[in-house]
Amino acid sequence: MSHSSSVVFNDLTFTWPDGSTVLTNLTGAFGRKSTGLIGANGAGKSTLLKLISGKLNPTSGSVSTRGLVDYLPQDVTTTSATVAELLGIDHIREALRAVEAGSVDQADFDRIGDNWDIESRAVAALAALRLPSDLDRTVSELSGGEAMLTAITGVRLRGADIALLDEPTNNLDRSARERLYDLVRTWPGTLIVVSHDLELLDLLEETAELRAGSLTIFGGNYTDYRDWLTVQQAAAEQSLRSAENVLKREKQERIKAEERIAHSQRQGRKDRENRKYVGMIVDKRRNAAEKTQGAKRSAADARVQAAQAAVDASELLIREDDVVQFDLVDPKLPTAKHIVTLPSSDGRHYDVRGPERLGIVGANGVGKTCLIERVLPDVKVACAYLPQQIEFDATLTVLEAVRQSDLGISPAELRNRLARLLIRGDMVDRHVQTLSGGERLRVALAKALVTDVPPGLLILDEPTNNLDVPSIEQLVAALGAYRGALLVVSHDVRFLRQLDLSGVLCLEADWRLVPESLEQLG
Repeated sequence: MSHSSSVVFNDLTFTWPDGSTVLTNLTGAFGRKSTGLIGANGAGKSTLLKLISGKLNPTSGSVSTRGLVDYLPQDVTTTSATVAELLGIDHIREALRAVEAGSVDQADFDRIGDNWDIESRAVAALAALRLPSDLDRTVSELSGGEAMLTAITGVRLRGADIALLDEPTNNLDRSARERLYDLVRTWPGTLIVVSHDLELLDLLEETAELRAGSLTIFGGNYTDYRDWLTVQQAAAEQSLRSAENVLKREKQERIKAEERIAHSQRQGRKDRENRKYVGMIVDKRRNAAEKTQGAKRSAADARVQAAQAAVDASELLIREDDVVQFDLVDPKLPTAKHIVTLPSSDGRHYDVRGPERLGIVGANGVGKTCLIERVLPDVKVACAYLPQQIEFDATLTVLEAVRQSDLGISPAELRNRLARLLIRGDMVDRHVQTLSGGERLRVALAKALVTDVPPGLLILDEPTNNLDVPSIEQLVAALGAYRGALLVVSHDVRFLRQLDLSGVLCLEADWRLVPESLEQLG
């Protein structure tokens, strides 16, 4: 392992038990820096983090790490665990209590190590981030954003040499994101972050893209990488055009060469018919001509093949990424149609009518998801609701999961519509549990939207959490074409600004709904 590398993998391959392969012969290394790991949904980013952390074992190949590794997954537990357990310091606290009670067991001292002040440091770290600092509080009392930020604080507190964070800003409101950004700016050691949060990616020193089975590492942040990639793509397209012109020219030359050969052959036949030369001379000239013609054909064919190879090589450098096509049917809602009433504690309830498009924002823990779930039974039209946590029966394949709904379409048409969401080929028959977060969202969208009975109201709760950047752009385009009523809960201000919303409502801690503007959100 290079002294400048903290993680090295050689010929790394990982295949799920059902036979679907995620990574094949991947070779690369991460340096002792902060790195943003990007790539399309399903490229294997989360799987790679799990392989580095030892949560998964390679099917073949190897992963080597220098120092202790700490891994934080996308989904943080909200069970009866305590804040101390989420921070990962509960075992040290137990040892401290044992020593305070008189224990002289060496195992207790080993667990404590140099962390005699761990409780005071933990409380101070949580307080600095304006998080609840009661170490015995249960995680279920925290909002999703508070739980995530607490878990990240634990990673920082434990001080591993290599920290792995998977989509850490997914459930963080604007204030919490800013606090996380401050943590990242001063993060010691190696930090590898999987994220689609462009602001976060721009704070990191390197960008690594996992694509088509290979890893490209660029020594700059995400914006610098995209600028570099744009230049590279322009050069690749120019190279392709040049290669195509050469191929066209060589094919034309090949045709001309064949015409010259045909002319020579016709002349040879005339000479034999006219007996212009004696037989031996004719045969000798014919043999020489055939050799020359064969050489010319071979040379022309070689030039065409070389030109075709240059075109093929140039095409490989051109990115033609598949994109999600959300095909949403217009439910044709009358403008005055009452859809649902959003309650506000001050009595100024908000009636959603016709194809209104509303964004709902607010700090973590104020109850945005609770508000949505509270009004769901009162929706007056067919409604499709995609919650933050998308759950499927793990025993089902993708096709089985989607067909649980009565879609009213034939199996062939179902497969056709799934293909528009890039759910096609082997993916259709994969088990849902093997999918990435973004792929699960696509399956959930399919289950809700591929029906011939279009929803009059579409409710999305933090829909961009598990989407890569191209898929977010496609979701924006699809929602722009959708003519039903729309409610979108999101912390992603950049996303909300692209949706051409009728308005934005901010849910306050006292359950008041207050009209807001995206400009005020920063």
